[in-house]
Amino acid sequence: MSQTFKTLPLLLLAFACFQANKTSAAEPRYDGSWKSLQQMPVPAWFNDGKIGIFIHWGPYSAIGYRKGGRGYAEHVPKMLYEDSAHYYPFMKQRWGMTPPEFGYKDIIPEFKAENWEPDEWAKLFADVGAKYVVLTAEHHDGWANWDSDLTPWNAVDMGPKRDLVGDLGTAVRKQGLKYAPSYHRERHTGFFAKTKYAVHSQPRPDIAEEIRRNPMAASLYGPFNYDKAFVDDYVARWKEIQDKYQPDFLWVDDFPIYTRDGNQVRKGRMKPEIKYFDDRVRGMITDFMNNAAANGQEVYCNNKGANRNWPDGVGCFEKDNLKLKAIGPKWQSCTTFGTSFGYLQGDKYKTVESVIHEMIEVVSRNGNFLINIGPEADGTLVPEQVQRLRAMGDWLKINGDAIYGTHFWKVNEQKNEHLAFTAKNKTLYAIKINKPIAPFTIEPTSGWQETDVKSVRLLGSESIVDWTIEPNGLYIKPPSDLGKSHHAWSFEIVTNDQQ
Repeated sequence: MSQTFKTLPLLLLAFACFQANKTSAAEPRYDGSWKSLQQMPVPAWFNDGKIGIFIHWGPYSAIGYRKGGRGYAEHVPKMLYEDSAHYYPFMKQRWGMTPPEFGYKDIIPEFKAENWEPDEWAKLFADVGAKYVVLTAEHHDGWANWDSDLTPWNAVDMGPKRDLVGDLGTAVRKQGLKYAPSYHRERHTGFFAKTKYAVHSQPRPDIAEEIRRNPMAASLYGPFNYDKAFVDDYVARWKEIQDKYQPDFLWVDDFPIYTRDGNQVRKGRMKPEIKYFDDRVRGMITDFMNNAAANGQEVYCNNKGANRNWPDGVGCFEKDNLKLKAIGPKWQSCTTFGTSFGYLQGDKYKTVESVIHEMIEVVSRNGNFLINIGPEADGTLVPEQVQRLRAMGDWLKINGDAIYGTHFWKVNEQKNEHLAFTAKNKTLYAIKINKPIAPFTIEPTSGWQETDVKSVRLLGSESIVDWTIEPNGLYIKPPSDLGKSHHAWSFEIVTNDQQ
């Protein structure tokens, strides 16, 4: 047999394999159903990274005020009109005018970002131990922080006159961080409307008058209905973000309309407009996941709200300042240092210790800690927020082995000794929330033998840690020199078995 005929079967086999791989590569991983999307894996970068930075920044940052001095300042654009008895006098004093002569649209020129240095932000985020960054691309107010061809109300054409989403994405990726422009437009139809969570609403009177005087304002304040045009534009705006910036995460806020105005979407009851919305959003998520798979990009999404947007398994469960009591599937807490997400002058802030304890609690229960900052309109970071970020970073530099790449243990806490637990391979981490000045016993290790433990050390300390196995568990006698850590102390227990 000639050499040509000898190699022909091999060539045919190779061609068949090539064609099979080509076909396989062309087939989408997700078929567009919720059942298919429920199979999405948790990317390793998200599961192991644990710590993210959330940034609420937009024209509302130029206001920096809220009635009572506490609460979500990023919601003040709607409250200007909703609580006019309070906010109109405030506007009169600050700007000399009130709606309809002067409204939220007229505050936008004060959002300039003139002192913003995205590389400095990105370096700070990397220095403090964050592994991913979430920037508000669009909040409920209709303003786009990216270079959009779909709305004139964007950061390139107005205000800062630069692509905030694009510039920060470039900066954080230079630091090796993952990036997620967040998208909150699902509630926009009710933000400046008479009724918040309704399928069809109408603008507040002064909003309607602002639009009458300046028709261009309609594309900022409106539309006010979940009609096909709004839904199609909702999807198109995200698609624009996806195509321009290749996000690593599809972050959307919760959809109150799914359980309001006669709708119970996850129970199969919804008005036709919301059925169309849910179908299009499912397609949007499917396209995002399939596009990333085709590009070899590991991406994920969130499932936000007390009433979750999607069926369980489609992304991670998430809620503001969430403290999940029981260990469950992957989840995330988007957490504030103070009472607001957007910039609020004079906000009241949590202590450094309480922030670190909250971070430990979240991670020990299989959560990720997405900590928020609210910069000023010019791009200046709030000193109290930076102080807390750096304190987190200092703690993570010492105790990071007990956080990054860990998973939840068989129990996540031991209340009587103020302990939180994480695990990694054959290592158990027992994190002491209060200062370890006295011996303690890890009760869930009851039944362990001396041969089960190879070593015990205190992260950040060179001192020897004395330990013994007792009938009721591993008994640890902390050293007198607790080393460099503050606020919480991590004991690394290397064992002979997988934890």
